Amino acid sequence: MTGRKLVVSALVLALLQIGFLGWIVAGRAAILRNGQEVLLKVEPVDPRDLLRGDYIYLSYDISRLPVSLIANIPAGQTTSDDGPVTVRLGKDADGYWRAKSAWLGKAPDAAADGEVDIAGHLSSGWSLTADTTLSADYGIERFYLPEGEGLAIEKDMRVRPFGVRVAVAKSGKAQIKALMDGDTMLFEEPLY
Repeated sequence: MTGRKLVVSALVLALLQIGFLGWIVAGRAAILRNGQEVLLKVEPVDPRDLLRGDYIYLSYDISRLPVSLIANIPAGQTTSDDGPVTVRLGKDADGYWRAKSAWLGKAPDAAADGEVDIAGHLSSGWSLTADTTLSADYGIERFYLPEGEGLAIEKDMRVRPFGVRVAVAKSGKAQIKALMDGDTMLFEEPLY
């Protein structure tokens, strides 16, 4: 009986692990399939990871938030806490989505039509004085490429505009859908 219990326990544990991994993959795929699509303008940084290969480290204009955009800074608070930030995006005439307002934590109301709230993270210690800029990340800062593609794309990014199509779930979580060179899609992320 003990051997049988051990086999059943091992099977249950394996099914739980498979279910957890499937839940992670399905969650990412759901965002890519159903999320609101936005186009963000990118800036290159460094295209190589020794363990995972070529990538582009992406920085966005929404990665630098003027403190003046933050609507709910508590009175007397002079530095940021480590925690979430919500940035409301709106589409500009050039097709790129840009920060229109932001909140420490969650937005107090739902985004209107033509707007999208993206969830980010601020680290602690940023100055909250009116003339400073905060650095936020959104979990979409790396895009992995086929081997040998990173350096060429990084060079091209320095001379012409590139963008990233991003799917944003209602929760604000974002996933990269595609890397764009102007209107040309260079690489698209598969759902699975």
